[in-house]
Amino acid sequence: MEIAGVHMMMRSVLLAALVLTGAPACAAGQSAPPVAAVPSREAANKAVVEDLYRAFAANDAPAIARVLDENVVWTEAEGGPYADRNPYRGLSAVFDGVFGRIGVHFRDFRITPETFLPSGDQVVVLGRYAGTEIVTRERLDAQFAHVFTVTNGKVTAFQQYTDTAGWIDAVTPD
Repeated sequence: MEIAGVHMMMRSVLLAALVLTGAPACAAGQSAPPVAAVPSREAANKAVVEDLYRAFAANDAPAIARVLDENVVWTEAEGGPYADRNPYRGLSAVFDGVFGRIGVHFRDFRITPETFLPSGDQVVVLGRYAGTEIVTRERLDAQFAHVFTVTNGKVTAFQQYTDTAGWIDAVTPD
């Protein structure tokens, strides 16, 4: 095969590879246009969970509901004050059984995420809870690990790990 034929064949193979990989083709001497970065599934899932924590910080119930799947399965840490109804299934169960009861017990309640660790469909978040219990006036300052499962841009499952003794001490009158 002559040199020109090999050159044409190599060019065809290169063009086919570019098309198959989705890379933009360009004429000789031109540079490729910038390709918009498509977030990975893990980055997208992390963004969903970050949106949820922003909604928590703003106490924005509609925004929280938009991030949670309507059939979310929510599991509080075993031995904690809100684990009695585990697992919570659906938005109403979570809002009434968890968020509503936290609101009854604590003023100035804060959830502070410190580290986000996405892995596949799950995002693990490490952080701290803080607040003052209304009746006992006890301060809550407890570490947490939250494990979220994200499916199609919605939180479909939640598992909490935390210092349940700290929670019980805060909500139980002496």
